[in-house]
Amino acid sequence: MTAKTPSVPFKSRSSRNGMVCSIDHLASGAGVAVLRKGGSAADAAIAASAVLAVTSQHMCGVGGDLWALVHVPGEPKPFALNASGHSGSGAETGSLHRDGLLEMPFHKDPRSIPIPGCVDGWLALHNRFGRLPLQEVLSDAIHLAIEGFPISAECAQATKLLVDINNTEDYFSGGPPQVGQIIRRAKLGETLQELAHEGRDSFYLGKFGEDLVSFGAGEYTDEDLQTTQADWVEPLSVEAFGQRIWSLPPNSQGYLCLSSAWIADQLDLPSDSSDPLFWHLLAEASLQAGFDRPEVLHQHANGEALIDPTRLKPRSNAISRERTSQLPTGINAGDTIYLNAVDADRMGVSLIQSNASGWGALVFLPQTRISLHNRGIGFSSDPKSAASYGPKRRPPHTLAPTLVEDLDGSLRALVGTMGGDSQPQIVLQLLTRLFVAGEDPGTALASPRWRFAGSSSTGFNTWADPKQVRLEIEGDHPELNTELTKLGHTLSSLPANNSAFGHAHIISLQDGVLSGAAEPRVSASGTAAY
Repeated sequence: MTAKTPSVPFKSRSSRNGMVCSIDHLASGAGVAVLRKGGSAADAAIAASAVLAVTSQHMCGVGGDLWALVHVPGEPKPFALNASGHSGSGAETGSLHRDGLLEMPFHKDPRSIPIPGCVDGWLALHNRFGRLPLQEVLSDAIHLAIEGFPISAECAQATKLLVDINNTEDYFSGGPPQVGQIIRRAKLGETLQELAHEGRDSFYLGKFGEDLVSFGAGEYTDEDLQTTQADWVEPLSVEAFGQRIWSLPPNSQGYLCLSSAWIADQLDLPSDSSDPLFWHLLAEASLQAGFDRPEVLHQHANGEALIDPTRLKPRSNAISRERTSQLPTGINAGDTIYLNAVDADRMGVSLIQSNASGWGALVFLPQTRISLHNRGIGFSSDPKSAASYGPKRRPPHTLAPTLVEDLDGSLRALVGTMGGDSQPQIVLQLLTRLFVAGEDPGTALASPRWRFAGSSSTGFNTWADPKQVRLEIEGDHPELNTELTKLGHTLSSLPANNSAFGHAHIISLQDGVLSGAAEPRVSASGTAAY
C-alpha cells in the first residue's frame, strides 16, 4: 500500500569544488563559468539569475522580486536578503473601492505592481559577497539576450498568453515561436549592459524607471525609485530532523517552511517515504502550520512569534495518526524560479526570484521589453487588514527559500522551489525525504509529491474557501489513495511529472562532497558542477 518508486531521469551529480542548480542548463552553466573564474557563490547565483531573466521571462525577470539566504563559513547564522519591492507613494485603498474592486486586480494594473526589487537584490548580493566585476558576472546574460538563445518548450508554450500584449515582439518576429527557435532580446541586453557599466541609476532612474513611472500614472514617483528595494534582514530558524533549518522572515511565508518542519519533527515519521502514514503526517503538519496564514502574514508580522514552540505545540498535538484534522489551508501556482549555488569555499546561496503569476501583470515596458510582476496581488483590499494595500508597503510574499546547516553551523543543504502557497509544502517533503528517509537529491526530487488545492483558484486566492480544499496527488497511486481516503483526505490527482508540483532544486553537502540535482519536471533544467 505504498506510492510507486520513482524513475530518476536526472540523477544526483557530485563535485568537490562548486555547483549550481536551476531550471535552465544555460543559467547553471553561466553560474559555474563564473565559479571557474574565481567568482563566489553569490556571483554564480547572480549570473544564473540574470540568464534566467533573459531565457525564462515567463517565470522571472528584472521586473520582479528576489529573496536570498547566504551561508558564509564561520558566521553564526546565514545572511538574509529581502529584495521584495514596495508599493508606490500613490497607492491608496480608496481607489480600489471607487473602481468597485473587492480584491486586488490581477493583470495590467499598476496597483498590483510594487516597484521591482530584483536588480536591487543583485546589487546588494554583489556589493556584499561578489568577487568578480559585475560586467563579468552579467556577461553571459548580456550575450544570450543580444545574440539569442534557443527558447525552451515551457517558454514557447507560455507565449500563447502574450497574444495581443504590447511590446512582446521579441517572441513573435517569425510568428509563434517553436521549441528551439533562436530568440533575441536586444533591448533587455542593452539594459543589462548599462546596469553592468553604469550601476543602479541606469536602471531605476533610466529607461526602465521612466517607463514604470509613466505606466503607473501617479502610482510611483521618481523619489520612490531612488530608494533601494533591498534590505538585509534577520533570518528565522528551527531545529528539526537533527538539523538547523533557516528561512526568511515576514513578509515572506518562510515561517511556514520552518513551522511545518518543527511540527513534523514531533510526529515520529516513518522512515519509509512510500508509507501512506508518511504522506498523511506531512500533509497534516502543513495543514496545521498554514491554516491561519491570511490573518498572520504581513510586512510587520513577528516571525519569531510565528515559529515559537508554544504556538506550534498545540498544532502538533492536534494531529492524529488515524484521521485528518479539519483546518483550512490552500495553494497557489505562481511562476517563479528557484536556484542555488555553492563555491569551493563553501559559501552557499539559496535564491528565489519571481513574476508572481505567469508573465506577471502582462505588462511589457516599451523601451526595455521588460515584463512587470504582479506580486501586489498579495495585498488585501480591506483597509482594516494588516496586509492592506497602501503606500510604500510590501505585500505578503509566497517566496520562501531554505538553507540547512548541521548543528555545528556547517552548510548541509540548499533547498527551494517555485509553487506559490505550495512552496512550504514541497520544501517539507524534500527536507523529510533527505533527512528522515535518507534519499539522495535526485531521488527526492523525482519522487511523487502532493499539494493542497482549491476547486476555483486563480492561483492566489485558494485560501478563500477552505471547505473546497483537497489533497492533490501527483501521478496514479491506487493503493496509496485508498489508504489516504480512509484517513479522511479528500483527494484528486494530476499526471506525473507535472510542473504544478513545483520546480525544485537541491544541493547537499556531506563529508566534503557536494551532491545536487535539478528539477526533473522541467525539460531544460540542469545541474552544473566543476
